[in-house]
Amino acid sequence: MTEQAQAVAAAPAGSAGTPRAGGPPGGHGNQGGDAQGTAEQRREQMLRAALEVISERGYPDTRIADVAERIGISPALVIYYFKTKDQLLTEAIRYSEDQWYASCQRRMASLPTAAGQLEELVAMSCLPEADPEPPGYWLLWLDFWAQAARNAEVASVRQKSDERWRQMITSLVLAGQAADEFRGVDAAAFAISLSALLDGLAVQIALGDPVVDQLGAFELSMHFVADQLGFRWTPGRGRPGAAAQAQQT
Repeated sequence: MTEQAQAVAAAPAGSAGTPRAGGPPGGHGNQGGDAQGTAEQRREQMLRAALEVISERGYPDTRIADVAERIGISPALVIYYFKTKDQLLTEAIRYSEDQWYASCQRRMASLPTAAGQLEELVAMSCLPEADPEPPGYWLLWLDFWAQAARNAEVASVRQKSDERWRQMITSLVLAGQAADEFRGVDAAAFAISLSALLDGLAVQIALGDPVVDQLGAFELSMHFVADQLGFRWTPGRGRPGAAAQAQQT
């Protein structure tokens, strides 16, 4: 891209995604913990801006200059931290994912059963009041998946992301089986099925399909979970997490 070529010419060389020794363009270098903390804060600021801009405009129509303009910096400074737009996308996805998982772990830590924790996971994937991410971020994931089909670097990040997602589901199922909450299904195979169901429903929600609303997607997913794992679940009983009954059927 022309803007990238211009920005690269203005920025020093170095490894992608990591502040380079010597500091940003026009800076005085990173010295000590305060400078490193400032660099990390600036990097996170760029990632948040990228998430906002890409979810609003779509990845193909987003320029490095758009991200820079959102937070009042030069495109050269964005290129200083992220060499290409593709890298900015993948790093923004990683950042968003880390924030989502951190929130998920905090929420699940307060729930005493594996069934309740799994329900919370499903709720965070379907219900706007439970999902810590803005609604528009699902559109960013659609762009990410589309890029993964044609870009080997993005595809590698996508693969690791899906492995992390399925491993979390697998771990919850194994914990529920150890506690005699769930029947003895193949946990890894169940994780593939549930992750595919949730991702497919999320695509329909993101595209505004009139037949697939968020509450309907949540309840459909939970009926599938309860049926497969063998516990009783009743919808419409208040906040997600309160309805899971860890009882064998």
